[in-house]
Amino acid sequence: MNEFHSPTIEYSLLWPMLVVLGAACAGVLVEAFVPRKARFLSQVVLSLASLATAFGGVVYVATQLTSRGDGKAFGTVAAEGSVAVDGPAVFAWGLILLIAIFGVMLFAERRLEGGVSAFAGQAAALPGTSDERRVSERGLEHTEVYPLLLFAVGGMLLFAAASDLLTLFVGLEVLSLPLYLLCGLARRRRLLSQEAALKYFLLGAFSSGFLLYGIALVYGYAGTVTYAGISEAIANTPGDRGLLLLGIGLLAVGLFFKVGAAPFQAWTPDVYQGAPTPVTAFMAAATKVAAFVALLRLFDVAFGAERWSWLPVFWVVALLTMVLGAVLAIAQTDVKRMLAYSSIAHTGFLVTGILGTGAVVTGDQITTTTAVLFYLVTYGFVTLGAFAVLTLVRDDAGEVSTLAGWAGLGQRSPLVAGVFALFLLSLAGLPLTAGFTGKWVVFAAAMTADAWPVVVTAVLTSALAAFFYIRVIVVMYFAQPRGEGPTVAVPGFLTTATIAVAVAATVALGVVPGPVLDLAAHAGEFIR
Repeated sequence: MNEFHSPTIEYSLLWPMLVVLGAACAGVLVEAFVPRKARFLSQVVLSLASLATAFGGVVYVATQLTSRGDGKAFGTVAAEGSVAVDGPAVFAWGLILLIAIFGVMLFAERRLEGGVSAFAGQAAALPGTSDERRVSERGLEHTEVYPLLLFAVGGMLLFAAASDLLTLFVGLEVLSLPLYLLCGLARRRRLLSQEAALKYFLLGAFSSGFLLYGIALVYGYAGTVTYAGISEAIANTPGDRGLLLLGIGLLAVGLFFKVGAAPFQAWTPDVYQGAPTPVTAFMAAATKVAAFVALLRLFDVAFGAERWSWLPVFWVVALLTMVLGAVLAIAQTDVKRMLAYSSIAHTGFLVTGILGTGAVVTGDQITTTTAVLFYLVTYGFVTLGAFAVLTLVRDDAGEVSTLAGWAGLGQRSPLVAGVFALFLLSLAGLPLTAGFTGKWVVFAAAMTADAWPVVVTAVLTSALAAFFYIRVIVVMYFAQPRGEGPTVAVPGFLTTATIAVAVAATVALGVVPGPVLDLAAHAGEFIR
């Protein structure tokens, strides 16, 4: 008779993630029992305190990771083999929590004309009805956004550290469901916001189905869902691998959707445009961190022995994503949609970095993991800052997103226009900005695997992308505005701090990238 052994949970390593999920549950209780007038402050304080505590916990956990002989971090697989707490996971945790802290700050301070929140006061009220007008006139806050954000962050932390396929799926769903809701909560342009949420939900559900079917096929081949077990099965099981390859393909579809890679990128521009801008800022920056670390861990650890089967697919996806994102961005007349297609192009650059997986690294060559982690830092802060600036530019109808509406901003507010221009130039990859250094490291990682055709294409698409970034700068400084032109809302302390940190990171990572590059290199490789 088999004895039952209770599972071992390493709480000393996992507690930062549990703090976030616990605070999310506490936020639900706040919505249920705290008087409405006190909910806003309670939720903001609870969210910021829990995220800051979790970030401190991540720093502590990082100090507890053992080091290998080369000085790089080396962790452990916790929770009965389902969660990997290693250098890349802890690095991703810290970055996600930092982005989430600034996301909460944008959520808390984003205000429309009249002082009302950017979020719908009552999400269930139909657009244009008397119920919606009544809620809007009373200035009610939709404070459920804070526990939703915390649940999404908890899912991202789990997703990035998942070490088996079932945990990967659970993390994906926990991070995705709150984002579906957050995208539909805009107070203005409610129909557009709800359309974005519906598209995101439907396509996300399909992608989750592909992922789950892929998990079933891989389990059918390997007889296990752990990454280490799958890797061992691939190495020791000769013969037909049709079931494995089909499973890998379906898993790739689900994860490519989450990162917004072509040809699964169709949701990105509609969702970025329709979601409340603070949600777009948080989602665009944080989701990519979690999704790319999860993607890289899965294909490097579990499917590394089969890399010659899936690397050609990644070549095609990288090429298609970069070209599609850059070409379609040129045709956009809406700034948020332009940044969405820009995000797709940057996804292609990140996939380019993954092409170095398994290459022999010698001397000072940059590894794939180091390159991807560093690029995620640069992209995360630049994107967060760019969308934070978007929340400030207004006209008579509210937030300005059309490109023509930005005409004359350089004369009306030189500082805001200059900051936005800095973010655009960084996204274009101008030297001495974070974007240039980020592209350099992923291209260098790809070159270790002799993926020079993809790197050449990446350089050309970067030059092409510079056109639509510079076009926005030209409109801001040299185009004549219609009427009085755009106005700039006076940012509060929280928004100002978010933009200031993003500016500092953009400049620092371009001028002195060494400390963060060293930190990413010290994170080491994924535990196996």
